[in-house]
Amino acid sequence: MGEIIHKNTKPLQVNPFRLTQPMGAVLAFLGVDQCMPLMHGAQGCTSFTKVFMTRHFCEPIAIQTTAVSDAVAVLDGGDYSISEAVKNITGKISPSLVGLHTTGLPETKGDDIRGVSKLIDFPLVYVNTPDYEGAMESGWALTTKALIDQLTEEQSAINERKVVLLPHVSLTPLEVEKIQQFIAAFGLEVVAVPDLSTSLDGHLGDGQAALSKGGVTVDAIRILADAGHVLTIGDSMRDVAKALQKKNPQVAHEHFPHVNGLDATDALAAHLLKITGMQRPPQQIIRWRQRLQDAMLDSHFSLGQTRFILAGEPDQMAALSQSLYDAGGRIPLCVVSSDSSILDKIKADRVVVGDLEDVEVALDEADVVLSNFHAERLAHHAGKGLMLRGMPNWEQVGNALKVDVLYEGGAYFLCEAANLAEEWRVQHVRRRDEDALKKGCQK
Repeated sequence: MGEIIHKNTKPLQVNPFRLTQPMGAVLAFLGVDQCMPLMHGAQGCTSFTKVFMTRHFCEPIAIQTTAVSDAVAVLDGGDYSISEAVKNITGKISPSLVGLHTTGLPETKGDDIRGVSKLIDFPLVYVNTPDYEGAMESGWALTTKALIDQLTEEQSAINERKVVLLPHVSLTPLEVEKIQQFIAAFGLEVVAVPDLSTSLDGHLGDGQAALSKGGVTVDAIRILADAGHVLTIGDSMRDVAKALQKKNPQVAHEHFPHVNGLDATDALAAHLLKITGMQRPPQQIIRWRQRLQDAMLDSHFSLGQTRFILAGEPDQMAALSQSLYDAGGRIPLCVVSSDSSILDKIKADRVVVGDLEDVEVALDEADVVLSNFHAERLAHHAGKGLMLRGMPNWEQVGNALKVDVLYEGGAYFLCEAANLAEEWRVQHVRRRDEDALKKGCQK
Protein backbone atom coordinates (compact mmCIF):
# COMPACT_ATOMS: atom_id res chain seq x y z
CA MET A 1 0.00 0.00 0.00
CA GLY A 2 2.73 2.45 0.95
CA GLU A 3 6.52 2.59 1.09
CA ILE A 4 8.06 -0.77 2.06
CA ILE A 5 11.54 -0.96 3.54
CA HIS A 6 12.38 -4.66 3.44
CA LYS A 7 15.78 -4.33 5.06
CA ASN A 8 16.71 -2.19 8.02
CA THR A 9 19.91 -0.26 7.36
CA LYS A 10 20.76 0.19 11.05
CA PRO A 11 23.97 -1.62 12.13
CA LEU A 12 22.20 -3.16 15.14
CA GLN A 13 18.76 -3.67 16.64
CA VAL A 14 17.75 -1.29 19.40
CA ASN A 15 15.01 -2.52 21.72
CA PRO A 16 14.19 -5.57 19.52
CA PHE A 17 10.87 -7.37 19.66
CA ARG A 18 11.73 -10.18 17.22
CA LEU A 19 11.12 -13.66 18.64
CA THR A 20 13.36 -16.50 17.51
CA GLN A 21 12.87 -19.53 15.29
CA PRO A 22 13.38 -22.04 18.15
CA MET A 23 10.47 -20.42 20.00
CA GLY A 24 8.25 -20.92 16.96
CA ALA A 25 9.39 -24.54 16.77
CA VAL A 26 8.51 -25.15 20.43
CA LEU A 27 5.04 -23.70 19.91
CA ALA A 28 4.47 -25.89 16.83
CA PHE A 29 5.52 -29.06 18.64
CA LEU A 30 3.19 -28.14 21.51
CA GLY A 31 0.36 -28.36 18.96
CA VAL A 32 1.02 -32.11 18.63
CA ASP A 33 -0.60 -34.36 21.23
CA GLN A 34 1.81 -35.92 23.75
CA CYS A 35 4.85 -34.38 22.05
CA MET A 36 8.00 -33.38 23.91
CA PRO A 37 9.93 -30.48 22.33
CA LEU A 38 13.69 -31.03 22.71
CA MET A 39 15.72 -27.87 22.21
CA HIS A 40 19.27 -28.64 21.11
CA GLY A 41 21.36 -25.89 22.66
CA ALA A 42 22.31 -24.23 25.91
CA GLN A 43 20.16 -24.72 28.97
CA GLY A 44 19.48 -20.99 29.23
CA CYS A 45 17.80 -20.92 25.81
CA THR A 46 15.27 -23.51 26.92
CA SER A 47 14.73 -21.92 30.33
CA PHE A 48 14.01 -18.54 28.75
CA THR A 49 11.50 -20.02 26.28
CA LYS A 50 9.77 -22.02 29.02
CA VAL A 51 9.35 -18.99 31.28
CA PHE A 52 8.35 -16.76 28.36
CA MET A 53 5.54 -19.05 27.22
CA THR A 54 4.42 -19.99 30.72
CA ARG A 55 3.86 -16.31 31.51
CA HIS A 56 2.07 -15.66 28.22
CA PHE A 57 -0.31 -18.62 28.29
CA CYS A 58 -0.53 -18.94 32.11
CA GLU A 59 -0.04 -22.66 31.55
CA PRO A 60 2.77 -25.13 32.35
CA ILE A 61 4.96 -25.57 29.26
CA ALA A 62 6.75 -28.87 28.66
CA ILE A 63 10.21 -28.47 27.07
CA GLN A 64 13.44 -30.44 27.44
CA THR A 65 17.00 -29.44 26.54
CA THR A 66 20.21 -31.14 25.47
CA ALA A 67 22.03 -28.61 27.74
CA VAL A 68 24.98 -28.18 25.38
CA SER A 69 27.76 -25.98 26.75
CA ASP A 70 30.27 -24.04 24.66
CA ALA A 71 32.96 -26.63 25.30
CA VAL A 72 30.71 -29.57 24.46
CA ALA A 73 29.56 -27.87 21.26
CA VAL A 74 33.13 -27.40 20.07
CA LEU A 75 34.70 -30.67 21.21
CA ASP A 76 31.84 -33.16 20.92
CA GLY A 77 29.41 -31.51 18.53
CA GLY A 78 26.43 -32.35 20.71
CA ASP A 79 25.62 -35.75 19.16
CA TYR A 80 26.01 -37.56 22.46
CA SER A 81 23.93 -34.90 24.22
CA ILE A 82 21.01 -35.54 21.87
CA SER A 83 21.12 -39.31 22.38
CA GLU A 84 21.34 -38.95 26.14
CA ALA A 85 18.53 -36.41 26.26
CA VAL A 86 16.18 -38.69 24.31
CA LYS A 87 17.18 -41.60 26.57
CA ASN A 88 16.42 -39.54 29.69
CA ILE A 89 13.07 -38.36 28.31
CA THR A 90 11.85 -41.81 27.28
CA GLY A 91 13.13 -43.36 30.50
CA LYS A 92 10.74 -41.23 32.58
CA ILE A 93 7.74 -40.60 30.29
CA SER A 94 6.30 -42.01 27.08
CA PRO A 95 5.82 -39.20 24.54
CA SER A 96 4.18 -39.92 21.21
CA LEU A 97 6.92 -37.89 19.55
CA VAL A 98 10.14 -36.04 20.35
CA GLY A 99 10.50 -32.74 18.50
CA LEU A 100 14.22 -32.01 18.08
CA HIS A 101 15.10 -28.48 16.99
CA THR A 102 18.29 -26.46 17.06
CA THR A 103 19.46 -23.09 18.35
CA GLY A 104 22.34 -20.87 17.27
CA LEU A 105 25.11 -22.67 19.16
CA PRO A 106 24.91 -26.11 17.46
CA GLU A 107 24.00 -24.51 14.14
CA THR A 108 27.19 -22.43 14.24
CA LYS A 109 29.14 -25.64 14.91
CA GLY A 110 27.24 -27.41 12.12
CA ASP A 111 25.75 -30.37 14.02
CA ASP A 112 24.23 -33.04 11.77
CA ILE A 113 20.92 -33.53 13.59
CA ARG A 114 19.51 -35.45 10.63
CA GLY A 115 22.28 -38.03 10.92
CA VAL A 116 21.90 -38.30 14.69
CA SER A 117 18.14 -38.67 14.39
CA LYS A 118 18.53 -41.68 12.10
CA LEU A 119 20.42 -43.47 14.89
CA ILE A 120 17.71 -42.93 17.51
CA ASP A 121 15.18 -45.73 17.83
CA PHE A 122 12.21 -43.59 18.84
CA PRO A 123 9.62 -41.49 16.93
CA LEU A 124 11.41 -38.19 16.38
CA VAL A 125 11.02 -35.21 14.06
CA TYR A 126 14.03 -32.94 13.57
CA VAL A 127 14.20 -29.40 12.21
CA ASN A 128 16.98 -26.83 11.83
CA THR A 129 15.91 -23.54 13.44
CA PRO A 130 18.95 -21.30 14.04
CA ASP A 131 17.93 -18.27 16.06
CA TYR A 132 20.17 -15.93 14.08
CA GLU A 133 17.90 -16.37 11.05
CA GLY A 134 14.20 -15.71 10.50
CA ALA A 135 11.80 -15.25 13.40
CA MET A 136 9.13 -17.11 15.35
CA GLU A 137 6.91 -17.14 12.25
CA SER A 138 9.49 -18.99 10.13
CA GLY A 139 10.37 -21.38 12.98
CA TRP A 140 6.73 -22.44 13.20
CA ALA A 141 6.49 -22.89 9.41
CA LEU A 142 9.73 -24.91 9.19
CA THR A 143 8.54 -27.20 11.98
CA THR A 144 5.14 -27.74 10.39
CA LYS A 145 6.84 -28.65 7.13
CA ALA A 146 9.15 -31.07 8.98
CA LEU A 147 6.17 -32.77 10.65
CA ILE A 148 4.60 -33.40 7.24
CA ASP A 149 7.85 -34.32 5.48
CA GLN A 150 8.91 -36.85 8.11
CA LEU A 151 5.60 -38.28 9.37
CA THR A 152 2.94 -38.05 6.65
CA GLU A 153 2.63 -41.17 4.50
CA GLU A 154 2.13 -41.04 0.75
CA GLN A 155 -1.41 -41.59 -0.52
CA SER A 156 -2.95 -42.11 -3.94
CA ALA A 157 -6.64 -41.52 -3.12
CA ILE A 158 -8.33 -38.47 -1.62
CA ASN A 159 -11.34 -37.69 0.54
CA GLU A 160 -13.06 -34.63 -0.94
CA ARG A 161 -14.75 -33.88 2.41
CA LYS A 162 -11.45 -33.69 4.32
CA VAL A 163 -9.60 -30.38 4.73
CA VAL A 164 -6.14 -29.81 6.20
CA LEU A 165 -5.75 -26.39 7.81
CA LEU A 166 -2.24 -24.93 8.10
CA PRO A 167 -2.50 -21.79 10.31
CA HIS A 168 0.27 -19.26 10.90
CA VAL A 169 1.93 -18.89 14.28
CA SER A 170 0.14 -15.73 15.44
CA LEU A 171 -3.33 -17.26 15.42
CA THR A 172 -4.41 -17.84 19.01
CA PRO A 173 -5.66 -21.27 20.10
CA LEU A 174 -9.28 -20.07 20.09
CA GLU A 175 -8.85 -18.50 16.65
CA VAL A 176 -7.69 -21.86 15.29
CA GLU A 177 -10.76 -23.45 16.87
CA LYS A 178 -13.09 -20.83 15.39
CA ILE A 179 -11.63 -21.36 11.90
CA GLN A 180 -12.05 -25.12 12.28
CA GLN A 181 -15.67 -24.63 13.34
CA PHE A 182 -16.26 -22.26 10.42
CA ILE A 183 -15.01 -24.89 7.96
CA ALA A 184 -16.89 -27.70 9.70
CA ALA A 185 -20.13 -25.69 9.44
CA PHE A 186 -20.00 -26.37 5.69
CA GLY A 187 -20.11 -30.12 6.34
CA LEU A 188 -16.36 -30.72 6.01
CA GLU A 189 -13.94 -32.68 8.19
CA VAL A 190 -11.01 -30.45 9.18
CA VAL A 191 -7.61 -31.23 10.71
CA ALA A 192 -5.33 -28.38 11.84
CA VAL A 193 -1.54 -28.82 11.88
CA PRO A 194 -0.26 -27.76 14.34
CA ASP A 195 -3.36 -27.50 16.52
CA LEU A 196 -3.07 -25.36 19.65
CA SER A 197 -6.86 -25.16 20.04
CA THR A 198 -6.97 -28.15 22.40
CA SER A 199 -3.50 -27.96 23.94
CA LEU A 200 -2.90 -24.32 24.92
CA ASP A 201 -6.48 -23.04 24.96
CA GLY A 202 -6.51 -22.46 28.73
CA HIS A 203 -8.81 -25.32 29.67
CA LEU A 204 -8.80 -26.73 33.21
CA GLY A 205 -7.45 -30.26 32.88
CA ASP A 206 -6.73 -33.12 35.25
CA GLY A 207 -3.59 -31.49 36.58
CA GLN A 208 -0.11 -30.61 35.43
CA ALA A 209 1.30 -33.15 32.97
CA ALA A 210 4.84 -33.80 31.82
CA LEU A 211 3.73 -33.67 28.16
CA SER A 212 1.54 -31.50 25.98
CA LYS A 213 -2.10 -32.55 26.28
CA GLY A 214 -4.32 -32.01 23.27
CA GLY A 215 -3.45 -31.01 19.74
CA VAL A 216 -3.31 -33.03 16.54
CA THR A 217 -2.26 -36.64 17.05
CA VAL A 218 0.73 -38.25 15.38
CA ASP A 219 -1.62 -40.81 13.81
CA ALA A 220 -3.66 -37.98 12.26
CA ILE A 221 -0.51 -36.40 10.80
CA ARG A 222 0.45 -39.74 9.23
CA ILE A 223 -2.77 -39.87 7.19
CA LEU A 224 -3.01 -36.19 6.20
CA ALA A 225 -2.30 -36.88 2.52
CA ASP A 226 -5.74 -38.37 1.86
CA ALA A 227 -7.28 -34.89 2.25
CA GLY A 228 -8.93 -33.39 -0.79
CA HIS A 229 -7.99 -29.85 0.18
CA VAL A 230 -5.30 -27.99 2.10
CA LEU A 231 -5.86 -24.39 3.20
CA THR A 232 -2.91 -22.21 4.23
CA ILE A 233 -3.41 -19.02 6.24
CA GLY A 234 -0.54 -16.54 6.25
CA ASP A 235 2.20 -16.19 3.65
CA SER A 236 4.68 -17.91 5.98
CA MET A 237 2.67 -21.13 5.51
CA ARG A 238 2.19 -21.03 1.73
CA ASP A 239 5.15 -23.29 0.89
CA VAL A 240 4.27 -25.77 3.65
CA ALA A 241 1.35 -26.96 1.52
CA LYS A 242 3.85 -28.16 -1.10
CA ALA A 243 5.17 -30.70 1.38
CA LEU A 244 1.69 -32.22 1.63
CA GLN A 245 1.18 -32.17 -2.13
CA LYS A 246 4.42 -34.14 -2.54
CA LYS A 247 2.78 -36.89 -0.51
CA ASN A 248 -0.28 -36.79 -2.78
CA PRO A 249 -0.32 -34.54 -5.88
CA GLN A 250 -4.13 -34.72 -5.98
CA VAL A 251 -4.46 -32.53 -2.89
CA ALA A 252 -5.85 -29.13 -3.95
CA HIS A 253 -4.25 -26.07 -2.33
CA GLU A 254 -5.95 -22.74 -1.61
CA HIS A 255 -4.00 -19.93 0.05
CA PHE A 256 -5.36 -17.07 2.16
CA PRO A 257 -3.02 -14.26 3.33
CA HIS A 258 -5.35 -13.96 6.33
CA VAL A 259 -8.99 -14.41 7.32
CA ASN A 260 -9.55 -11.09 9.11
CA GLY A 261 -12.21 -8.63 8.08
CA LEU A 262 -15.14 -8.74 5.70
CA ASP A 263 -13.47 -9.35 2.33
CA ALA A 264 -11.04 -12.01 3.57
CA THR A 265 -13.77 -13.97 5.34
CA ASP A 266 -15.98 -13.64 2.28
CA ALA A 267 -13.17 -15.21 0.24
CA LEU A 268 -12.93 -18.17 2.63
CA ALA A 269 -16.70 -18.67 2.65
CA ALA A 270 -16.82 -18.47 -1.16
CA HIS A 271 -14.12 -21.13 -1.46
CA LEU A 272 -15.95 -23.45 0.95
CA LEU A 273 -19.18 -22.98 -1.02
CA LYS A 274 -17.30 -23.87 -4.18
CA ILE A 275 -15.80 -27.11 -2.90
CA THR A 276 -18.99 -28.26 -1.15
CA GLY A 277 -21.51 -27.18 -3.79
CA MET A 278 -23.66 -25.44 -1.18
CA GLN A 279 -25.77 -22.50 -2.35
CA ARG A 280 -25.35 -20.32 0.75
CA PRO A 281 -23.43 -20.41 4.04
CA PRO A 282 -25.12 -21.65 7.23
CA GLN A 283 -27.44 -19.13 8.84
CA GLN A 284 -25.21 -18.49 11.89
CA ILE A 285 -22.37 -17.44 9.57
CA ILE A 286 -24.66 -15.09 7.63
CA ARG A 287 -25.79 -13.57 10.93
CA TRP A 288 -22.22 -12.91 12.06
CA ARG A 289 -21.46 -11.27 8.72
CA GLN A 290 -24.30 -8.84 9.36
CA ARG A 291 -22.98 -8.17 12.86
CA LEU A 292 -19.53 -7.38 11.46
CA GLN A 293 -21.05 -4.97 8.94
CA ASP A 294 -22.85 -3.21 11.76
CA ALA A 295 -19.67 -3.10 13.86
CA MET A 296 -17.83 -1.49 10.93
CA LEU A 297 -20.49 1.22 10.77
CA ASP A 298 -20.52 1.75 14.53
CA SER A 299 -16.74 1.91 14.90
CA HIS A 300 -15.74 3.95 11.87
CA PHE A 301 -16.65 7.28 13.51
CA SER A 302 -13.97 6.67 16.14
CA LEU A 303 -11.44 4.71 14.08
CA GLY A 304 -11.62 7.20 11.21
CA GLN A 305 -10.01 9.85 13.42
CA THR A 306 -7.46 7.54 15.05
CA ARG A 307 -3.88 6.93 13.93
CA PHE A 308 -2.35 3.52 14.68
CA ILE A 309 1.24 2.33 14.70
CA LEU A 310 1.52 -1.45 14.45
CA ALA A 311 4.45 -3.70 15.41
CA GLY A 312 4.57 -7.49 15.28
CA GLU A 313 4.85 -10.62 13.14
CA PRO A 314 4.22 -9.97 9.40
CA ASP A 315 1.22 -12.30 8.91
CA GLN A 316 -0.58 -10.91 11.94
CA MET A 317 0.15 -7.30 11.00
CA ALA A 318 -1.26 -7.82 7.51
CA ALA A 319 -4.44 -9.22 9.04
CA LEU A 320 -5.01 -6.59 11.73
CA SER A 321 -4.07 -3.67 9.48
CA GLN A 322 -6.73 -4.83 7.01
CA SER A 323 -9.43 -4.84 9.71
CA LEU A 324 -8.49 -1.33 10.87
CA TYR A 325 -8.19 -0.01 7.32
CA ASP A 326 -11.62 -1.37 6.35
CA ALA A 327 -13.21 0.61 9.20
CA GLY A 328 -11.37 3.84 8.37
CA GLY A 329 -8.36 3.54 10.67
CA ARG A 330 -5.20 5.35 9.58
CA ILE A 331 -1.87 3.51 9.86
CA PRO A 332 1.16 5.75 9.20
CA LEU A 333 3.66 3.02 10.15
CA CYS A 334 3.87 -0.74 10.60
CA VAL A 335 7.08 -2.31 11.95
CA VAL A 336 7.52 -6.05 11.40
CA SER A 337 9.98 -8.50 12.90
CA SER A 338 11.26 -10.05 9.65
CA ASP A 339 11.03 -9.86 5.88
CA SER A 340 8.06 -11.55 4.22
CA SER A 341 6.21 -11.70 0.93
CA ILE A 342 3.14 -10.38 2.73
CA LEU A 343 4.61 -6.94 3.44
CA ASP A 344 3.05 -5.40 0.34
CA LYS A 345 -0.39 -6.45 1.65
CA ILE A 346 -0.02 -4.51 4.90
CA LYS A 347 -2.32 -1.48 4.88
CA ALA A 348 0.14 1.11 6.15
CA ASP A 349 1.79 4.20 4.70
CA ARG A 350 5.22 2.77 5.59
CA VAL A 351 6.25 -0.79 6.38
CA VAL A 352 9.62 -1.29 8.06
CA VAL A 353 11.52 -4.43 9.03
CA GLY A 354 12.90 -3.15 12.30
CA ASP A 355 12.58 -2.83 16.06
CA LEU A 356 10.84 -0.80 18.73
CA GLU A 357 13.22 2.12 18.24
CA ASP A 358 11.52 2.60 14.86
CA VAL A 359 8.21 2.75 16.71
CA GLU A 360 9.55 5.19 19.31
CA VAL A 361 10.83 7.76 16.81
CA ALA A 362 7.46 7.79 15.02
CA LEU A 363 5.18 8.06 18.05
CA ASP A 364 4.24 11.66 17.21
CA GLU A 365 2.40 10.24 14.19
CA ALA A 366 0.22 7.93 16.31
CA ASP A 367 -2.61 7.97 18.82
CA VAL A 368 -2.61 4.24 19.57
CA VAL A 369 0.13 1.61 19.43
CA LEU A 370 -0.88 -1.96 18.59
CA SER A 371 1.88 -4.35 19.61
CA ASN A 372 3.00 -6.83 22.23
CA PHE A 373 3.87 -6.23 25.88
CA HIS A 374 7.35 -4.90 25.02
CA ALA A 375 5.79 -1.74 23.56
CA GLU A 376 4.02 -0.89 26.82
CA ARG A 377 6.73 1.38 28.21
CA LEU A 378 7.00 3.37 24.97
CA ALA A 379 3.25 3.90 24.68
CA HIS A 380 2.72 4.89 28.30
CA HIS A 381 5.75 7.20 28.39
CA ALA A 382 4.49 9.03 25.29
CA GLY A 383 0.88 9.12 26.50
CA LYS A 384 -0.41 6.89 23.70
CA GLY A 385 -3.11 4.27 23.80
CA LEU A 386 -1.95 0.64 23.78
CA MET A 387 -3.75 -2.31 22.22
CA LEU A 388 -1.95 -5.53 23.16
CA ARG A 389 -1.64 -8.18 20.46
CA GLY A 390 0.91 -10.87 19.72
CA MET A 391 3.51 -12.47 21.99
CA PRO A 392 4.36 -11.81 24.70
CA ASN A 393 1.46 -10.35 26.65
CA TRP A 394 2.39 -10.58 30.31
CA GLU A 395 -0.02 -7.81 31.32
CA GLN A 396 -3.32 -9.61 30.74
CA VAL A 397 -4.86 -13.05 31.21
CA GLY A 398 -6.87 -14.87 28.57
CA ASN A 399 -4.42 -14.47 25.67
CA ALA A 400 -5.36 -17.89 24.31
CA LEU A 401 -9.00 -16.82 24.13
CA LYS A 402 -8.66 -13.64 22.05
CA VAL A 403 -10.45 -13.82 18.69
CA ASP A 404 -9.85 -11.33 15.86
CA VAL A 405 -10.55 -13.60 12.87
CA LEU A 406 -13.59 -14.22 10.64
CA TYR A 407 -16.82 -12.23 10.89
CA GLU A 408 -17.22 -12.86 14.62
CA GLY A 409 -13.70 -11.96 15.70
CA GLY A 410 -13.64 -9.01 13.32
CA ALA A 411 -16.65 -7.51 15.09
CA TYR A 412 -15.05 -8.01 18.49
CA PHE A 413 -11.76 -6.51 17.32
CA LEU A 414 -13.28 -3.34 15.86
CA CYS A 415 -15.39 -2.71 18.96
CA GLU A 416 -12.35 -3.14 21.20
CA ALA A 417 -10.23 -0.84 19.03
CA ALA A 418 -12.91 1.85 18.88
CA ASN A 419 -13.56 1.74 22.64
CA LEU A 420 -9.83 1.95 23.37
CA ALA A 421 -9.44 4.90 20.98
CA GLU A 422 -12.29 6.78 22.66
CA GLU A 423 -10.87 6.07 26.10
CA TRP A 424 -7.48 7.38 24.96
CA ARG A 425 -9.09 10.56 23.59
CA VAL A 426 -10.80 11.27 26.90
CA GLN A 427 -7.55 10.78 28.82
CA HIS A 428 -5.62 12.84 26.25
CA VAL A 429 -7.98 15.80 26.65
CA ARG A 430 -7.82 15.48 30.44
CA ARG A 431 -4.00 15.48 30.43
CA ARG A 432 -3.95 18.44 28.05
CA ASP A 433 -6.29 20.43 30.30
CA GLU A 434 -4.28 19.53 33.39
CA ASP A 435 -1.05 20.65 31.73
CA ALA A 436 -2.66 23.93 30.66
CA LEU A 437 -3.90 24.50 34.22
CA LYS A 438 -0.44 23.86 35.66
CA LYS A 439 1.12 26.30 33.22
CA GLY A 440 -1.49 28.91 34.13
CA CYS A 441 -0.82 28.48 37.84
CA GLN A 442 2.93 28.81 37.30
CA LYS A 443 2.40 32.11 35.55
